[in-house]
Amino acid sequence: MKKFFINIRYFIVPVLCSVTILGLIVGGPFVWTGAVLFLVGITIDTLVIKFHTKGAGVDENGKSYGIKELQNLVMYFMLPVFIILQVALAWRVYQYTNGADFGLVTLFGWLPVQTGITGLELYGATLSAGAFAGLGIIYGHELSHTKDIGWPISRLMMGLSGAAHFCYAHVYNHHLELAHENDPATSPRGRSLYKHFWLSHMGQSKFSYDLEREKLEKQGKSFFSLDNKWITGYIISLPTIILFVWAGGIVGVACMFFLWTVSNFELEALNYMEHFGLVREKDKPIEHRHSWDNDTAFTSWFFIEIGRQCDHHVRGETHFWELEDVGGPNPGWGYFTGFTLALVPPLWHALIKKKLDHWDNTFANDAEREIATKINKQASYA
Repeated sequence: MKKFFINIRYFIVPVLCSVTILGLIVGGPFVWTGAVLFLVGITIDTLVIKFHTKGAGVDENGKSYGIKELQNLVMYFMLPVFIILQVALAWRVYQYTNGADFGLVTLFGWLPVQTGITGLELYGATLSAGAFAGLGIIYGHELSHTKDIGWPISRLMMGLSGAAHFCYAHVYNHHLELAHENDPATSPRGRSLYKHFWLSHMGQSKFSYDLEREKLEKQGKSFFSLDNKWITGYIISLPTIILFVWAGGIVGVACMFFLWTVSNFELEALNYMEHFGLVREKDKPIEHRHSWDNDTAFTSWFFIEIGRQCDHHVRGETHFWELEDVGGPNPGWGYFTGFTLALVPPLWHALIKKKLDHWDNTFANDAEREIATKINKQASYA
């Protein structure tokens, strides 16, 4: 029974994502369900910030309590959830642009559905869908570290989110250049979340572009071919583009870009919080101190242990339920709380400077401390 409860606590996002989809279908004020649930997440994360966990844990035989088959099944399940989420939103876009009459119908003999949607409700529907598409991306991240069916599923999930470059950039750039200026996903000290969102997203795409260009040149192949993973990655985005163009023309495209912007903003916010301001010498080994760890209970369960960045970046192909508490640097707040702080740059910088001072004096080696000192002056952190 203990093993069962340990595993189902990682089902929060799939369940809430399904509830968000239901809200889009029911319509009316329920289209705001996803946005409201996100605010509830911020509240809970902040209230239970003092509760910590050491991961899924192991039994008396040293075997992880995580059930591989079950967790993989749930992660694979998130692909159709992604698709249904987009279809549900596109349906509401179609109703709005075609002026569907307002009314109430019943589906399956029990589910009341409001037909028709106002402009404000369409905004709420898109915001809700974007919020949980972004949270669902954590499953695309986890699967990007696998070599079986999980890899193409990850590519599909990220492609449908307008971020097909992620899989290659994350594994072959971020995990190799972490905490160095050559890693677009690592934010330097002094940068705001809003600036990092754009620079990280485009920087990772450029890395994937350059990676494929150099590879194809060596193979004597044309850049414009289906052998180009950068191009084929964005081709994966076409079904989503076609769906929203069909659903609402310009309005549909606007909703699609808003959906992608919100979800990718959340993705880059995670990168921002996980590595902000940490430094490493070029070509030196990546160690536990080069990531911010997060062991708050609600964040650990909601984000399927993605907060155990210190262990994750040393053992990249380790399943999330096998990641351990390695005693790395820890800001002390959960991801929802950190995200809220990062939305207000002056507040974020005022608080994170103290955390970085501690990192510089406690975790950094002499060379890293010297690098940090120079950057602190440039970022007005000194």
